[in-house]
Amino acid sequence: MPSLPQTLRLAEVLGALSLATDLANGNPMETALRTCLLAVELAREAGGSEQEVSDAYDAGMLRYVGCTAFAPEEAAAMGDDIAAKQLYSPVDFGRNAELLPATLMRLGKGLGPLKRTRVVAGTLVGAKRAYGAMARSTCEVAVRLAARLGMGAGVTEALGQLYERWDGKGAPGAREGEALSFVARVLHVACAAEVHHRLGGASAAREMVRKRSGSHFDPRVARTFDRCAPALLVRLDAPSVWDAVLAAEPGRRPPEDAARLEDVARAFADFVDLKSTYTLGHSSGVAALSEAAGRAAGLDAATCTMLRRAGLLHDLGMVSVPTNLWDKPGPLSAAEWERVRLHPHYTERVLARSPLLAPLGALAGAHHERLDGSGYHRNVPAAMLGLPARILAAADSYHAMTEARPHRPARTADEAARNLEAEVSARRLDGEAARAVLEAAGHRARRKRGAWPAGLSDREVEVLRLVAQGCSNKEVAQKLSISARTVQHHTLHIYDKLGVSTRAAAALFAMENDLLKT
Repeated sequence: MPSLPQTLRLAEVLGALSLATDLANGNPMETALRTCLLAVELAREAGGSEQEVSDAYDAGMLRYVGCTAFAPEEAAAMGDDIAAKQLYSPVDFGRNAELLPATLMRLGKGLGPLKRTRVVAGTLVGAKRAYGAMARSTCEVAVRLAARLGMGAGVTEALGQLYERWDGKGAPGAREGEALSFVARVLHVACAAEVHHRLGGASAAREMVRKRSGSHFDPRVARTFDRCAPALLVRLDAPSVWDAVLAAEPGRRPPEDAARLEDVARAFADFVDLKSTYTLGHSSGVAALSEAAGRAAGLDAATCTMLRRAGLLHDLGMVSVPTNLWDKPGPLSAAEWERVRLHPHYTERVLARSPLLAPLGALAGAHHERLDGSGYHRNVPAAMLGLPARILAAADSYHAMTEARPHRPARTADEAARNLEAEVSARRLDGEAARAVLEAAGHRARRKRGAWPAGLSDREVEVLRLVAQGCSNKEVAQKLSISARTVQHHTLHIYDKLGVSTRAAAALFAMENDLLKT
């Protein structure tokens, strides 16, 4: 394995990982980077302070970091959550003249007449409530993840106001006009301009900004954009904006200790795992198991660290697959299976963009490969899979078996061990790697009761686990043999203790504190 670097450039790492947020929205690669470039240049032209320009850079890059927060709910209501994001990305939600045609003509295309009718009708009836819930979840998770990434108050404030509007008709509708942060007002214009420039060119972007001035957008920022649009937008026509974004970093932060990568990887692991209620805590679990298995196999400390980090990031590409496929209880069609098979490829491509992350990408992208060449995405033979890759594959397989999936309940540790050994017997997984994983799994320490974070009680932790997985109050009550009213009481107390207001943010807290395993 290559030696570990000693320093990192945060902008480069976040820039590479922003490609995963593009995948989660069905956007072309570098969409977040294009938004970042527009935001930083627009903030400067609009007279922002040095700090505001710097905050606009970071907020632009992290614009979509909360986008998986509401994916399970979007999938349940509209089917393909990624298609829904694409459908509504250019729409001004303050104008029924844009919202209604998009919903009536394009939402749920391909679902079949009856199912599509239900989806469209449900969206029209509950649009305002659903939009508000989406905005709260997305912003709350974005703010929390940005804080974990070390972003300052100016960035987190802007990310908390992503869906507000100048006219006060946004979501949650708590701010308007000058009460909105300058960075948020810049980000509103930059994000929408990027979308419309991509879809219709410079003239479409300028026309959209003029139309939304004074309603969605701060008129002053809109006028600044219109004045500077030719110079701003021409930079987006380059084959790649990667170099331009890195060159545009305000103040060029000094290199940081490479250990900082750990915090970044953990934040993005949780970003990925929020994609489905079935995958909460999966990436961090695979990371811990892979590292422990590496030690059990006698690998050196640097390789074990690589295994842990690759485990955290191995499923980045899964956000490219609609949540309704991950949550499908029946077999996948051939076309659906092809989308699933590509997710390790996307993991590798995202990580390949940064020289620091590229070695992790080569390892993480192999987590579904098998010794007999039957794996994916490359179908490589055993000779091309080193022991670290074999350990990661075995750890991912074992850990996934111990988690519930839509088509089966979670398997017991003994059942998972037997299945893992069967894969070894079939010569799909490596025997040494499997033994190391099983040894590591058999010695995992369990949290002592009575030491829960945020002052949570044992019962509150039980409720939190189920709420995080998307269970209703009635479902939680049935599983725990308590009343739905008691569940509601517990949930209110839990949210109060955690300082959150949405299921996604509660799930994020549970992952951050390793509360999902019984």
